[in-house]
Amino acid sequence: MPLTCLSQPGRIDKGAVETTRPAQEYLIYLPPCYDQKMDARYPVLYLLNGQTYTDDQWIRLGAVTAADNLILSGKAQPFIIVFPDDRYWNLPPGTGFGERLINDLIPYIDQNYRTLPDRGHRALGGLSRGGGWTVQLGLKHYDMFSSIGMHSPAIFVEDSPYIEKWITAVPFDQWPRVWIDAGDQDKELGSITQFEGLLTAYGVPHEWRMYTGDHSEVYWRAHVAEYIQWYADGWSNTP
Repeated sequence: MPLTCLSQPGRIDKGAVETTRPAQEYLIYLPPCYDQKMDARYPVLYLLNGQTYTDDQWIRLGAVTAADNLILSGKAQPFIIVFPDDRYWNLPPGTGFGERLINDLIPYIDQNYRTLPDRGHRALGGLSRGGGWTVQLGLKHYDMFSSIGMHSPAIFVEDSPYIEKWITAVPFDQWPRVWIDAGDQDKELGSITQFEGLLTAYGVPHEWRMYTGDHSEVYWRAHVAEYIQWYADGWSNTP
């Protein structure tokens, strides 16, 4: 008998890593049939929101709808999406958002949900400030992610002196899949194109898209389905 869940969307839960101070909260999308297929394990996509926004930003922009559409139509294998709350991004070094994501949240998700807990089945993406985090964390921890996506990234000024060093430290055969996009009127376009130019100069394979638009939710909403498709395509290339 076919599973009725194959025609129903996934669900969104809320959780927290209580061992951090303060607790690291998150929203999580569990794909269709997660509760019925108890032996199934799933790739995980971590999506980071922009400054002044909350962890539901990607959901409002249509990321979950896009994932449901791909999965229910058979165009992508089911996957989990985690939306971390980054309100404590400016905590002291060693306790801030980047450390929490790498050292606390990812291990917690792998221990408490049925993930495929390896680099090949883990991706990281972000928009605006979340894209800045992805530049930093995706390059410094390249061995943890098979895909990194930066959508209108607001690259941190403090990171600028180190980006070239981070790029050259990644072994060429260990580069994740890389996506960068921005609107042609984006206020961050100068730093974004400079970053893209460094990747090109060092021969790093990457997808680079410049579309009509600015640094706004109108722009991201227009392209969110394309973003989710790109992440999902990475799972299809992984055993």
